[in-house]
Amino acid sequence: MIKKIIHNKNLEQTSCWIITEGMAGTENQCIGIAEALNIAPIIKHVKLRFPWKQLTPYLRIGQKWAFSNEGDSFSAPWPDLVLASGRKSIPAALYIKQASKNKTLVVQVQDPRISPNLFDIVVVPQHDPARGDNVVNTIGSLHRVTVEKLTSEAEKFQNLQQLPAPRIAVLIGGNSKAHTITIERTEEIAEQLKAFAEKYSIMITVSRRTPTDCLKVLQEKLSNLPNIFLWNGEGDNPYFAMLGLADIVFVTEDSVSMTSEAISTGKPVYTIALDGGALRINKFHQLLHEQGYTRRLNKNMELKQWQYTPPHDTLMVANRIIDLLKERGQI
Repeated sequence: MIKKIIHNKNLEQTSCWIITEGMAGTENQCIGIAEALNIAPIIKHVKLRFPWKQLTPYLRIGQKWAFSNEGDSFSAPWPDLVLASGRKSIPAALYIKQASKNKTLVVQVQDPRISPNLFDIVVVPQHDPARGDNVVNTIGSLHRVTVEKLTSEAEKFQNLQQLPAPRIAVLIGGNSKAHTITIERTEEIAEQLKAFAEKYSIMITVSRRTPTDCLKVLQEKLSNLPNIFLWNGEGDNPYFAMLGLADIVFVTEDSVSMTSEAISTGKPVYTIALDGGALRINKFHQLLHEQGYTRRLNKNMELKQWQYTPPHDTLMVANRIIDLLKERGQI
């Protein structure tokens, strides 16, 4: 969670572009930094042209013809700051750095898989290998969760506030490159939640990646039980309200972003196993477990309370940007 929004009068005139391919997961990381800096960014989307999208990033460095602008202009006057995320944003970010004669400070979020020295700052979670003097290593992914956001969202959902404490927020993801959520596994999760409902109120939200059949399983098994709320995908998603009102959080292990947002609350976080896995995301969960942020949810276990200092990754990155802008005399 962002511990404190930065207020710096010298930042008010700082121009900022956010450059991504338009995926919410990458774009929200950049928006989170801009919000922490308290500046209003202009969001621009790019995509790679053929054959550049098939080639190594080394062959796209700073080449304007490697990307198309999706209707957004990439021309002077250049911004003071570029926040870019995703590999498809790299050619555009480095083109701006060259075209501005290094006057634009370029921050690349996520491992670019090329030399970090090509950028001013590279933001990489600890489970990725990139290291260097200009590399900021975070615990998880960046996000937009703040105390203020969770409080304001919780106020919008009176029905959740009325659920008796203690409460468990259950964040259900879905199929990804690394994981699969099956009907059988969903049935097991539902039975587990029914058991916890004897002592806790349960608040469940699903994602866009949750298969329809799995949502139906949750609805059939849980919707008619007392003190269980299941968001079915209609109306406003109470995701952030649930994080704000929960005493304990469960999150399926397919999502780095949901897990990162969960541990930002400082509340006990249990990860729910799904079928599959991959080296990078497995390492992410292993490190969080070893560092005391999360525990694995097992059958017939007694839930525990524990304390840890929540990461302030987004604030850390924002402060690093401010320091560099000051060094360069831009604020």
